[in-house]
This record gives sequence, C-alpha cells and structure tokens, in this order.
Amino acid sequence: MRVRVPACWARRSLRLRLTAAAALMIAAALVGAACLLAVWLRMSLLSGLDQAALQQAQVIAANADSGSLPRIVPATGNGDTAVQVVGRGGGVRASSANLAGRPALFSFAPTSSGTPVAHSVRGLPLKGDGGWRAVGLAAGGGSDRATVYVAVPTAGVAHNLALLTVGLAISVPPAVALLTGVVWMLTGRALRPVEDLRAQTAEITAGDLGRRLDVPPADDALGRLARTLNDLLARLDDSARQQRGFVADAAHELRSPLSSLHTQLEVAVRHPASADWNARGPALVEESERLSRLVDNLLRLARLDARPRLRRRPVDLDEVVFREVRHARLRTPLVVDQRAVGAARVCGDGDALAGVVRNLLDNALRHAAGRIDVSLRVRDGQACLAVADDGPGIPAADRSRVFDRFTRLDSARARDTGGSGLGLAIVHDLVAAHHGRIRIEDNDPGARVVVCIPATDA
Repeated sequence: MRVRVPACWARRSLRLRLTAAAALMIAAALVGAACLLAVWLRMSLLSGLDQAALQQAQVIAANADSGSLPRIVPATGNGDTAVQVVGRGGGVRASSANLAGRPALFSFAPTSSGTPVAHSVRGLPLKGDGGWRAVGLAAGGGSDRATVYVAVPTAGVAHNLALLTVGLAISVPPAVALLTGVVWMLTGRALRPVEDLRAQTAEITAGDLGRRLDVPPADDALGRLARTLNDLLARLDDSARQQRGFVADAAHELRSPLSSLHTQLEVAVRHPASADWNARGPALVEESERLSRLVDNLLRLARLDARPRLRRRPVDLDEVVFREVRHARLRTPLVVDQRAVGAARVCGDGDALAGVVRNLLDNALRHAAGRIDVSLRVRDGQACLAVADDGPGIPAADRSRVFDRFTRLDSARARDTGGSGLGLAIVHDLVAAHHGRIRIEDNDPGARVVVCIPATDA
C-alpha cells in the first residue's frame, strides 16, 4: 500500500526530512526507554517491599509458633509498618503500636509458600493516604491457628518514581535536541557529495559534454550514482557528436543537388535565349528526384531516432517482396530473379518492412552489373530475406561500416549513382526495431545482404 505524502512535506529538503524522521525515532526510542525504566524501577522497588514484609511476617509467625508473641508487636526497621495477627474467629490477637485497638483490617488469604503474594491495600487508618503492600502468612496450628498480616507503605516508591519522572522529563528533551543536531550535521556531511555532484552537473553545458564528474573513492551508492551519471554524460556526448555529424553530413548531401539546381536555373535565367529546356528538363527532374529521396530518407531516419511505436500485425513478407520487385523492374533493365522467394509471415509494420525491401533493392540496383537475385525462406523460426547482386562486392573490413549513416565505400563514391549512404542505415534501424538482425555475405561476385526477422505461424 502506497502512503500518500503531503505536498508541503514533499517539497522540503531531503536533509530536513531525514533529520525530522530521525528526531521522531530518537524521541520515540528515548520515551519508550524512559517508560520501561520507570516500570522496571517500580516493579523492583515493590518487589523489595514485598520481600521485606514477608521476612517480617516470618519473624512474627515464628514468635507466634513459640508462644512468645506479645500483644503489641515491636516495630522492626521501618516504624510505619502495620502489623496485625488475626485469629481463626477474626479477632485481633496482636498488632503493631500504630494499629492498637483496631479491628481486623485484612481479610485476604495467607501465603502458603516462601514466595510473597503481596496485595495492594489502601485506606488504612494511619497517617498519610498513600498505598500499602501487604502480605499474609499462616502461623500456629489447630485452635491456635492465626494469620500474620504485615503491610509496608509505598510512599517511598511513589517518591522515587516521581523523582525519576522529573529527571527524565528534564533530560530527555535536551537529549533529543542534541541527538537531532548531531543527525543534522551528519546528514549534511553525508549529502555533501551529492551536492558536489549536483554542482558539477549544473556546470556542464551542451557544448561541454566531454567533462566528467568526480567519482567518490568509496564503492557505495554515491560512487555508483557518479559512475552512472558519467556513463549518461558519455552517451549524451556520443549522441551529440553523432547528431552534429549527421547534421553536417545531411547539409553536405543537400548542398550538392541544391547547388546543381541553382546553377542550372541561374544560367537559364541569365541566358534565356540560349536555355534549352527540353535538354535541361530531364537533368533538373533527376536532381529534384534525388533531392526528394534524400529528404525522405532524412525524415525516415529522424522518425526512427524518435523511436515511434510500430503498428505490429501479421504481415506476409513474401507479398511485400513480390510487390517491391515489380516496382523495381519498372526502374531498371537488369534481371531481378524472385523465383527463390517462399512464403513467410512475420509480425511487424507492413510499411516499414516494405521500406526494408525497397532500400535493399535500391542498393542492389546501384551496384549490380547485370543481375539481382532475391530469396526468402523460413529457417529455425526466422524469416530470412536475401538480396544479392553481381557488382563489385563489399570488403569484409567494411561490412559493419556500411550500416553507418552517409557511408560510401571507395568503389561507390560517385554521386551519379544517386546514393546518399542512408539506405542500409535505414534498413539496419528498421530491422533492429523488428528484433531482427542483418549481415552481409559474399556472393562471388558481388554482395548478398541477408535480413532475418522472427517468423510467426501462418
């Protein structure tokens, strides 16, 4: 069950809240200890009184058994002790001087063992109105059987308890205040590294992500927090570097088609008489299409970086492949063989999967010499799509680098191929979003790009 914390309390500093909680626990502990001490002292004092009363009763009972019990029992120890020896008929056979002439004042059963069974008694006709602790002990036998009652006052116990209560009431609050101050200082010292981390973090700006926080030497929660923050700063630094590189590469890629369009249009405007629009039109359309594809790829990558939720549903991947192959054949005279495409169903976003197949085919079209082979089959629960071309291939050392954005290998740097170095990067991110993997193999000649995505039952 979650406890709701008042908003005004939640806004207080952590140091104040920790100190207040510690103060409450200290106060509760000291008050509880004081109460236990008072209870223990009262029980100890009462036990001493009970034992003293029983010992005096045993002495009087021994005198009664020997027949030497006087009418007035002499006081022993405390002069306020009250004694009565009551016979079987209820008559008082002997008493202490302070109860002389009084009728029987005690009627409880006597103790039959050495352990005193004391009774709290009030209202004895003696000076003071405090309580008494009385014990009874059987004495004599037969017709001389009697009960010896001895009562001792508890005024001393009450006085001692009162002194203890006053002492505790005076000492406990200062002790709580002192310990609270110590907790306040210790909490401030314990939280000082956190404040240092906060101050260092506040000094780091977007242009200074290379800085790192000082890690405390102790391998505790603060050390782990500092290392975690440093890892976060490292990831932010890498992300910022990648973002700056991405922006620079995107600007560089956009600059080329825009410059070409601007140059051709400027020449046509300055020399309208010599402008042959029938000759320049196809080149302008080609540059605009290249620019449009580049912008579309950039937008697609931006959406992937934002990690949108894919609309996952069962998709017949073979139908997606057939449709994209038909569209590719309309754009190229190369042979695109799809005879090795078999049935395969996956759970994913149909539009995203179509983009994967389209980019793989576009990449193959740019590098193939005369033929592209497309295959699809299900193996070990994976739907594996392979697009192979007979082009120059990709060296093994560069096969992981081609999935980086704006990457062009030496053999493919010519801009007239229309590539921007984003196609395989988009494929990589889309496949990863579908919990799949991608790899590049030799095709001898050429390269084969293989994409494997978890398959579902048909």
